[in-house]
Formats: sequence, C-alpha cells, structure tokens
Amino acid sequence: MRVISGIYKHRRWDVPRTFSARPTTDFAKESLFNILANRIDLEGATALDLFSGTGSISIELVSRGCSHVVSVEKDPAHHAFIRKVMDTVKTDKCLPVKGDVFKYIAGCSTQFDFIFADPPYQLENLGDIPDLVFEANILAPDGIFVLEHGSKNDFKDHPRFTDMKVYGSVHFSFFK
Repeated sequence: MRVISGIYKHRRWDVPRTFSARPTTDFAKESLFNILANRIDLEGATALDLFSGTGSISIELVSRGCSHVVSVEKDPAHHAFIRKVMDTVKTDKCLPVKGDVFKYIAGCSTQFDFIFADPPYQLENLGDIPDLVFEANILAPDGIFVLEHGSKNDFKDHPRFTDMKVYGSVHFSFFK
C-alpha cells in the first residue's frame, strides 16, 4: 500500500497476506483523487472512511490535508493495521474506530465534508448504503459521498446520484 500524494507521498506499508481486505488499486485511487481535486478542497476538510480495510484511503486523506478523518473498520487485525500506519506517521488527524459501519452510521451525529465507502462487493445490503448515509444526515450540505462497488450495482436512479467512474472492475458512484 502506498500514499500517492501529499505530505506522506511515496510512503509504503506492506499489507499482511492474511488480510481479506481488497485495497483500492493505486490506479483507481489515483484516478479518484484526481477527480476529487476538481470537486472538493480536502485541505482542512473532515472525512469519513467506511469499511476502511487497510486504511489506504484514510492515510491518503490525511496526507492530502484533511483536518480530521474517521476510519471505521470492524476487523480487529485491519483496525490494528490502520492504527499502526497512523502511529508510524505520528498523526492525530485520524481516528480509527473498531466497529460495525451500520451501527456507526446509525449513531453518528457528526457531518463530514467527504464520505468514502468501500464495502465488500458481495455485501448483501450494499445497495442500502447511500440511503443510510443520507437518512443519517452525516454528509455536510456541500459534501461528496463516494461509494466503491462492483459492476453488479447501479445507482443511476438514486435521487442523490451525480455520476459514476469505472476503472477496470472498480466502480465509483458519486452522490451529493
């Protein structure tokens, strides 16, 4: 796992082979952040990384200047890895939360400028995630929500959907 840009640019961490998390590919991650650069100023922004996995998106957000990132991951080993990465760079701008994403969303009272979710593509209720985010009112008024998913999901009819970008098997649906 490597950081593409920002203050931690080119930093790398070896993800244990035992991890079941499927990190967003460097190509897809770089493309996503190129798009975001034209849509949102991450400098000083607050962000929520749901289904954090390895924390690849979280560390990228911190590296690019987010003032506060909450990283939610329920797998204990993955959560520990995210904590290790954040401890290595000595940042206090990321709060790794070990817990269930759906419970976190239901109990969250904070709004975020940017929300990213990368659930397992086979997650049974993946299609419910946009509605849960908007019903919980956790996206700031001018914020952006990005959901990473596979080709089986289509959110074009969702009222908050704006567009979708495809990079191989990775699909990013954007919502406002």
